[in-house]
Amino acid sequence: SGAPTAEWGGFEDNMQGGGSAVIDMENMDDTSGSSFEDMGEMHQRMKEEEEEEEEAEGEAGAGEEEDGEVLGMKGLRGQLGRQVADQMWQVGKRQASRAFSLYANIDILRPYFDVEPVQVRARLLESMIPVKMINFPQKIAGELYGPLMLVFTLVAILLHGMKTSDTIIREGTLMGTAIGTCFGYWLGVSSFMYFLAYLCNAQITMVQMLSLLGYGLFGHCITLFVTYNIHFHSLFYIFWLVVGGLSTLRMVAVLVSRTVGHTQRLILCGTLAALHMLFLLYLHFAYHKVVEGILDTLEGPNMPPFQRVARDIPVVSNAVLNTTAKAIALTL
Repeated sequence: SGAPTAEWGGFEDNMQGGGSAVIDMENMDDTSGSSFEDMGEMHQRMKEEEEEEEEAEGEAGAGEEEDGEVLGMKGLRGQLGRQVADQMWQVGKRQASRAFSLYANIDILRPYFDVEPVQVRARLLESMIPVKMINFPQKIAGELYGPLMLVFTLVAILLHGMKTSDTIIREGTLMGTAIGTCFGYWLGVSSFMYFLAYLCNAQITMVQMLSLLGYGLFGHCITLFVTYNIHFHSLFYIFWLVVGGLSTLRMVAVLVSRTVGHTQRLILCGTLAALHMLFLLYLHFAYHKVVEGILDTLEGPNMPPFQRVARDIPVVSNAVLNTTAKAIALTL
């Protein structure tokens, strides 16, 4: 009984040990199960975190794309603004350059009109005094103020002569005709004489020719002003020969001093003298008639205004009217 008891005790011990082992396995199984659950939860959390990170990255990428688009639009607007500013700058630069060039052109002409009244008066007197020394080139004033004023003075004298003469003027004073005649002669003859002087190898410039011929009109102004107010043909011929001749001799002497060769001098000076003296004759005798002829051509002859004249009714017509009136009265 003692042995079985011992064995039973050993068996119980073994069972107890086995039971503990079983309990431990259960505990291990429980522990392992909880660990698997924890791993699953961690894996799920990691997936969720990855998804959240992807979503965040996607949102960030979209935001960057939107920012890029905004920046691109801003860059495009900035580029357009720079182009518009450049164009405006170029336009302003062109306008400024044009204004500067116009001012520069005016500044170029300024020396030709920068003259004192005393100098103009002295040159007017010198234009009536022929020079004696023709062996060396005579000095010519290179200014245009005096000649321009003389041309306008000649225009005013022509208008005054049209008023004092018998010329009938219906459309104002015809200032345009006078200005065209005087300036046409000054500019046209000066250009022609400069071309002829170039062919004859004369040492003279265009400005000097304009100045020389312009001051030569001083004799024309004196002659026409006197003869328009004192109507004597003999007085005009005297002034034409003396005053006009002196101014013409002055120009001829200056051209002779600047031209080499007898033939060249004869051609150049003869042409200038003939044109200058004939122009004075034209202004005195033919200018007003030519203007009047132009008016008659453009507007027709100077006809008197239409007038209404009362006419007498014939006696026969009066008798007919009286008979008709009586017949109507009897009928009524």
